[in-house]
Amino acid sequence: MATKHRRPAAQEQMLGLISGYWISQLVFVVAKLGVADVLAKRGPSTPEVIAKRVGAHAPFLGRALRALASVGVFAEGAAGRFRLTPLAQTLRSDRPGSLRSFALMMVDDYNWQAWGELAHGVGTGGSAFEKTHGMPIFAYLQQHPDEERIFAASMASISGTENAAVAGAYPFGEIEHLVDVGGAHGHLLGTILARHRKLRGVLYDQPQVVAGASKSGFLKAPAVRKRCTVVGGSFFESVPAGADGYIMKYIIHDWDDAKSVAILSKCRAAMAPDGRVLVVDHVIPPGNAANWGKVLDINMMVLTGGQERTREQFRDLFARAGLRLKRVVPTACPLSILEAVRA
Repeated sequence: MATKHRRPAAQEQMLGLISGYWISQLVFVVAKLGVADVLAKRGPSTPEVIAKRVGAHAPFLGRALRALASVGVFAEGAAGRFRLTPLAQTLRSDRPGSLRSFALMMVDDYNWQAWGELAHGVGTGGSAFEKTHGMPIFAYLQQHPDEERIFAASMASISGTENAAVAGAYPFGEIEHLVDVGGAHGHLLGTILARHRKLRGVLYDQPQVVAGASKSGFLKAPAVRKRCTVVGGSFFESVPAGADGYIMKYIIHDWDDAKSVAILSKCRAAMAPDGRVLVVDHVIPPGNAANWGKVLDINMMVLTGGQERTREQFRDLFARAGLRLKRVVPTACPLSILEAVRA
């Protein structure tokens, strides 16, 4: 009987890590084509049928689907028909928890190109995105409204399961007036307001961002809409004053320490005397265990110049803004809620 030759385990694992970008590009392509949506409507189908629906080259599409099936995205069955798997279901555009928009944003060319300059960032401490595009990412998005629209949709998609976990983990009923600072289209705020019926809210973000809140539908429920105000502005200049709660999800991690302190300081100056600041972000744990936040941290390094932080780094950040870290509240998702009050 012939001997089965295999690579050493370490080589096999390293080859998978080296070629990881092949998979991310394959996911991006099928997400952009809408393959998962076609299979959801038609059921198991051949590459020829799928290609006709999405406008692709059938032989090449079939090879792409075969490769993705080898890592659990789609499955190939009888007569060369491909079907959805649980992983592929996350690429459908019509399901809660869809990650299709996140895939479209994260592997789009402007982000992909910036990651190509990771060595520049690690070598110099400079911004990979700015070296690639000549401007910071948020200025770039302002000049590219299509990309900004996909960016907003991607944030909503990644937050699909997170927001319910955040809304259920913290006693928002103790707050009367909550400002969602940098709240985009209101997905998080809408989820919190729907759960806490006496709470009033303010959605605050750049004017061109909150302009899309009405179309997104996150604040459209009558019981939510009548308790929510939408305000445009820059959190580097000011935030709406007088509230007893200011929440920021995936905001502080966008910025370096100096800019983060500036944002937190604006919240401290604006909040009521007994107010609180709630930062919803990853809290990096010690040790070598796999952790999504540790990898996301590199994405922030590349794209925004920001970072994910440890509990101690958050404590120091709050202190520089005249705040005191009171507690860290875990949630049912990987994010934590860091509650800070006046020092």
